[in-house]
Amino acid sequence: MSRYPQGFTRTDLLLVLATVSMGLMLSIGFLKASHRNAGRSECLGNLRKLGHAFQLFASDHKQSLPDALPGQKEDIWWFYKEQIKGYIGLKGLSSADDRGFACPADRGYADHGPFSREARFDFTSYVYNGVTLPDVPNIAGWSLPAVRDPARTLVVMEWAAHAPLSWHDSRTGTRNAPFYCDAISVIAFIDGHAASAPIYYDGHTPAYVRDPIPGYSYKYSGN
Repeated sequence: MSRYPQGFTRTDLLLVLATVSMGLMLSIGFLKASHRNAGRSECLGNLRKLGHAFQLFASDHKQSLPDALPGQKEDIWWFYKEQIKGYIGLKGLSSADDRGFACPADRGYADHGPFSREARFDFTSYVYNGVTLPDVPNIAGWSLPAVRDPARTLVVMEWAAHAPLSWHDSRTGTRNAPFYCDAISVIAFIDGHAASAPIYYDGHTPAYVRDPIPGYSYKYSGN
C-alpha cells in the first residue's frame, strides 16, 4: 500500500513542504518588519514629545534652550533630561522606567546594553544637541529666535545619530561598528517635528562634530 494518499505523489509532498516553508519565511520576515516599524513609530512619537518639551521649556525660560547649570558636572547632552522631563509629565528621580526617553531598539554602545537602562546616561536613549566641546556646533543655551533654520536644526536625537549607526535599519546587525554614512536615525528639530533621516559621515570623525555637506535635511549649528 502506498504511504501517500491516493493521487498524492512524493513530488506533491515536496511541493507542499516547500510552499509551507516559504510561507513561514515570509511570515517571519513580515513580523520582523512589523516589529521594526512599530519600534520606529514609538521612537518618532517619543522624539516629537521631547521636541515639544524643549519648546515649552524655552517659553518658561525667556525663550532660551537648556544649558549646563552652575556647578553641573554631568554632560548636558545627556542630563538635559533633568531640565525638560517635567514637561512630559515625569517627576522625581530619573529611572529606567521613564517612559518617553527609551528607544525600543536602543542597544547602547560599549556596555552592550541600552543607554536607557544606565544611570550614567541619565536613563535615556536620546541625546541633546548640546555637546559643548571646543569647535563642536551645538545649540545649548541658545535663544529660540536666534536659531536661523528651526526646521533643519536638530534639538534631540537617538544616540546612534552621533556615530552614526542605525538602531532601526542597521547595516551592522547588532554590532556597533563600523560607523557608516547615511545610517538612518530618528531625529527631532527645533520646530517640533521628528523624522527618520540619513546622517552624514565623512569616514573619520563622529557625525556630531560638524554640520553635514549640502543635501542633508538637518544641521547641528544654529547659524
